[in-house]
Amino acid sequence: MPTIADNVIATLRANGVTRAYGIPGDSLNGFTEAMRRDGSIAWKLVRHEEAAAFAAAADAELTGEMAVVLGSCGPGNLHLINGLFDAQRNRVPVLAIAAQIPSAEIGSGYFQETHPQNLFQECSVYCEMVSDPSQMPRMLQTAMRAAIQQRGVAVLVVPGDVAQAEAQKTMVTTIERARARVVPAADQLQRASELLNASKRTTLLVGVGAEGAKQEVLELAETLGAPVVHSLRGKQHVEGDNPYDVGLTGLLGFASGYRAMEKADTILMLGTDFPYRQFYPQDARLIQVDLRGEQLGRRAPLDLGLVGDVRETLRELLPTLRRNEDRRHLNDSCDHYKRTREDLDDLAVPSRRGRPIHPQYVAKLINDLADEDAVFIPDVGSPVVYAARYLQCRGDRRVIGSFVHGSMANSVPHAIGAQVAHPDRQVITLSGDGGLAMLMGEMLTVGQYDLPIKIVVLNNSSLNFVELEMKAAGLPDFGTHLDNPDFSKVAESVGMRGIRVTESTELEGALREAFAHDGPALVDVVTDRQELTIPPAISAEQIKGFTLYALRTVMSGRGDELLDLSRSNLRQIF
Repeated sequence: MPTIADNVIATLRANGVTRAYGIPGDSLNGFTEAMRRDGSIAWKLVRHEEAAAFAAAADAELTGEMAVVLGSCGPGNLHLINGLFDAQRNRVPVLAIAAQIPSAEIGSGYFQETHPQNLFQECSVYCEMVSDPSQMPRMLQTAMRAAIQQRGVAVLVVPGDVAQAEAQKTMVTTIERARARVVPAADQLQRASELLNASKRTTLLVGVGAEGAKQEVLELAETLGAPVVHSLRGKQHVEGDNPYDVGLTGLLGFASGYRAMEKADTILMLGTDFPYRQFYPQDARLIQVDLRGEQLGRRAPLDLGLVGDVRETLRELLPTLRRNEDRRHLNDSCDHYKRTREDLDDLAVPSRRGRPIHPQYVAKLINDLADEDAVFIPDVGSPVVYAARYLQCRGDRRVIGSFVHGSMANSVPHAIGAQVAHPDRQVITLSGDGGLAMLMGEMLTVGQYDLPIKIVVLNNSSLNFVELEMKAAGLPDFGTHLDNPDFSKVAESVGMRGIRVTESTELEGALREAFAHDGPALVDVVTDRQELTIPPAISAEQIKGFTLYALRTVMSGRGDELLDLSRSNLRQIF
């Protein structure tokens, strides 16, 4: 007779699931055995459950379909939590099956006992334990529907004995995503039209919620004479082939994006929950469109909040708008973006012989050499800054990462899920040395499956972004040095092509070789530790912080570091 686990696997298969990520364990035996017998779902073994959850998150984000991850009882499924937080905050559909200790032992302090239904509440849209076989398959269907409809994480906690119990019902259900056309009320659309028609200088701030609405955004920008500023997650959906684009704002952004916001009298936010309140202008009118009403006005006071799908809302709004014949705000913003782009490119130059390589040069070369449908995945920290500023989303390119949760070590695990989901697509990481080392065991996973991921490491022997935060706070860096190995030799030892680059003149050839390699490759690039990732607007507190940093560094006997800092960054100032 089929077991509960057999019924689960049959249901997943019927819903198009062809792979699952995780690490086996005795409490998962029912599921792994059911997968073996079924034969239609590939088991993607990783080295750490955290990586499995990140891989599932990337898989779901790129495909738009529900991805599946499994964790054994206790520490096994507990390791999933960081990747599940990332998936939940990126709003991608993931089903997590968290195995539990034998049901008769729950509450006794049994070996490896935890309570996943409590632990995962904060990072899920659904989290319940199957305490009796009769609850299945209804609870599985409920969990899947929650993940798919709410675009989030659904956790199903299943004791090992329940998974292996005889299934009382063998019903297999196919769940399709129900769709609705969500637009604001007519009177609110009219109010939005009145505000926008009266505006002289409108700027669009566009986020990931505008996915699928690029043509409507471009038409709106043309009608209103509005420059388009995008968030980091919105970059992949509106940047390419966009004559109105002026880059990002925020800590990772461009001076042009910051300026286009500051000079506006009206900001129209489209599908974005951009979190940095200090980058919203104080005197501009603010209109926000979001599918989730609870997000309206979370960051700054609104003049008007609209609940609606961005694409459908713009389709209703556009016919009511008058063309703004005053193009000065748009033209000035685009001209400023062109100058900003030139300034950024001036920083992306080779270093002198014998000097560490500028990370901007690494990112620009990756952008120039990558495929038109490449998937870029930066680690959290300074790699995200260079990805935001230099990796352009032209063609069908995507940029994904832990941009909301902000977890170190995301790039290689994300890349595993991205490459498994799209085996014929170029997947490139921009990995920090700290992030790579944190989950370095996943290089074994890449090698074992011969995934043709290209890992580019910014190796500056430090937790570089943390050092920058210390400098900005007026503190000498402390506890951030990394004594790194030659990562290229580590790569070679696990079956990857490994290349180490210490001179700028070697970099382009090394990247071309890695990108052309038929299999996984790692390029270990020795980059400048003292490179500053300067935000588009520097506050008085930051200036004060750097002044204090310089004073304290000299007083602590480390004045030579100031010389290195100046040598590395004078080109950013003059």
